[in-house]
Amino acid sequence: MDVFDASGHEQVVFCQDRETGLKAIIGIYSTALGPALGGTRFYPYENESAALADVLQLSRGMAYKNAMAGLDLGGGKAVIWGDPAKLKSEALLRAYGRFVESLHGRYYTACDVGTYVQDMDVVARETRYATGRSVEHGGAGDSSVLTAWGVFQGMRAAAEHTWATPSLRGRTVGVSGLGKVGKYLAGHLLEDGATVVATDVSEAALAWARANHPEITLVPDTATLIASDIDVYAPCALGGALNDDTVQALRARVVSGGANNQLAHPGVSKLLEDRGILYTPDYVVNAGGVIQVADEIQGFDFERAKLRATGIFETTRRLLQLAGDEGVPPAIAADRLAERRMAEVGRLRSIYLG
Repeated sequence: MDVFDASGHEQVVFCQDRETGLKAIIGIYSTALGPALGGTRFYPYENESAALADVLQLSRGMAYKNAMAGLDLGGGKAVIWGDPAKLKSEALLRAYGRFVESLHGRYYTACDVGTYVQDMDVVARETRYATGRSVEHGGAGDSSVLTAWGVFQGMRAAAEHTWATPSLRGRTVGVSGLGKVGKYLAGHLLEDGATVVATDVSEAALAWARANHPEITLVPDTATLIASDIDVYAPCALGGALNDDTVQALRARVVSGGANNQLAHPGVSKLLEDRGILYTPDYVVNAGGVIQVADEIQGFDFERAKLRATGIFETTRRLLQLAGDEGVPPAIAADRLAERRMAEVGRLRSIYLG
């Protein structure tokens, strides 16, 4: 892979600490709008190439997400290569924090798959640029709370666009993944009067659903879920949930979920449109979490952050209207809006302030 030509990233940093076993990659896609912000994923990739490909894709996505969320922040992401159940330790996380600090504020980190609020508390002992910390340590706490709230708002906008009402009452929503985001999303949907069908590969997540929401119908796997008689499909696990095969099997009218990078390839957006399935771009509707951790940078206020995340409803509504007016899939319309903001606001940095 020719990283420079293929990705367009400003900076890619490889970090290693042999003593703790740390192998990490930090990708900074763009700082046109401000310092890059994005979480740290701790995952047992098959090889280094897979880890690099993931961080490049995720950091680019964060640039677009932060732009569409109206934040004065660029896009970045980090991955730690390894099994967190075996490798994670205080020393490793602190070593990682020192590498983040070495970038002198070009990159702010936060939680992602495999990392949690408690981990960010440890990372923050070595860097000023860790967000998503616990309330006890002056942070915002679990960013999944507002991620799920934002997805719910985006889904409401999609429901209004599709069924002329901003509510999921009476609709059946299939949630793939009852982890950090999916469990909160399921709660919002049930409160709104929706029927929830769900699945997860984790027995612990399924046990949580049985204990806390026995009204949720659990199915064995995602293939069963997408072929079910559902109105909305909400991918809330890892990326690539929408590919040529899954789109053909989908019975839902709307796709709106919390997972990052849901489209296996750009052409999937057109496949969804051809089948009459409305797709709310993932980085638009799942921006509640980044809004939450971004608010932490200036001194966290939950109500202020929640109000901004509630604005995802209006952002999604405006985006869907634009896509219709321009005759393009919502994913293309979102990219155009994000790129326009990065270009227009980023250009202002050329005005010398002394």
